[in-house]
Amino acid sequence: MINSSAMPVKKKPDEVFFLSEVLGSRVMLHGKKIGKLADLQINDNVKLAEVTSLYVTRPFGNKSLVIPWDKVRFMEVNEIIIEVSDLEKYAGEPGGGAILLKDQILDKKVLDMEDREVEVVYDMKMFLKNGKLYVSEVDTSRAGLLRRMGLRWLTNILYSPSDRTKELTIPWTYVQPLPSNLSTFRGNIKLNVLKEKLSEIPPVDLADILEELDNEQRVKIFNELDTEHASDTLEEIDPNVQRALIASLKREKVIQLINQMTPAQAADILAVLPMKEAETLMKSLNPEMVRKVKSIMGKHEETVFNYATSKFLKISPDITAEQALTDYPKMAKDKDVIMYLYVTDKDDRLMGVVDLREILKADEKALIKDIMTTLVISVKPKSTLKEASDLFERYEFRAIPVVDDNDKIVGVLPYRDVMRLTHQFVE
Repeated sequence: MINSSAMPVKKKPDEVFFLSEVLGSRVMLHGKKIGKLADLQINDNVKLAEVTSLYVTRPFGNKSLVIPWDKVRFMEVNEIIIEVSDLEKYAGEPGGGAILLKDQILDKKVLDMEDREVEVVYDMKMFLKNGKLYVSEVDTSRAGLLRRMGLRWLTNILYSPSDRTKELTIPWTYVQPLPSNLSTFRGNIKLNVLKEKLSEIPPVDLADILEELDNEQRVKIFNELDTEHASDTLEEIDPNVQRALIASLKREKVIQLINQMTPAQAADILAVLPMKEAETLMKSLNPEMVRKVKSIMGKHEETVFNYATSKFLKISPDITAEQALTDYPKMAKDKDVIMYLYVTDKDDRLMGVVDLREILKADEKALIKDIMTTLVISVKPKSTLKEASDLFERYEFRAIPVVDDNDKIVGVLPYRDVMRLTHQFVE
């Protein structure tokens, strides 16, 4: 008989596995398949979760098995070899205090310390060390979702190696101790993660998360966002969810959010509300903003000036690239258009435009007037949305300046306000 206590798991040093890739692996005993891996049971010791047992399902109506990890002799993706003398000794189901990775953690919502959802667990990263298998991280990335769907090859196409190193994984040490007195944990994973983590989630992704929550949870998360992040997120949310969310927020909060938006974005939000509610909110907005919003919502005077924002970057032609980069963080704060810097003279006449990327690539001592593009595509305040749309499609700009008859810049037209919002022009 083999001395099992002397046989470590065969492995490469610190070999890494993902739960999604080992689930369903064939479990072998003496060269024969006895079943397949259905789950892994862990002992949650906070720093790392150690795998203690395999949960193996068998065909033909045979009872499932719970095999202790120390009976595993070899492990790789698709195959696990065990060594036991009496297989039936391990027949049965996981005990009431068991914590199972697939059944109890996979697909669970990830909550922060104040019960706000921040992500969903798509996969778990594990590693072998000194013959033991540990869970090191929960994977909440889109790459993890693709891997879970069996499309790992697609991640190599969609994500560069540098992107994959930035995947949204959360170290197990952040996971609070899980319940040990439940036969099946049906709650959510809770993390020792500060609420500031929410600020790192892009608005479009945060909108997806909010749409999946009930309204009470949604409001709790939303109220923790700073005004700018909340405003950007609100724009990305489905109109039906927008309506419910706005109805649950304090009026002062909604006004703050709308004041962060361009007129077109504000019109897009107000249009989903009942007319009386929209009119009540507009009474607290700047009169010029209200005029533009009403014009857009009513499909009247569909000119670009109603869609233009005054929150853009102006810069002198005589400063250096180094000075521009030094001043940029302060200048860009609270602006709607931040990738283009519009070069103007002392009377605000538009002289040129420079892309932030060009400044980053330029010599530090180079003057802005030597970097800028002087052939600027622009529109007039009374230009139509159709004209602006044609320019966006032709040149693929992210924004177009609006200049008057004296070449004075009076606003900037963001791409999304013309091409992506629901209030589109009518030809």
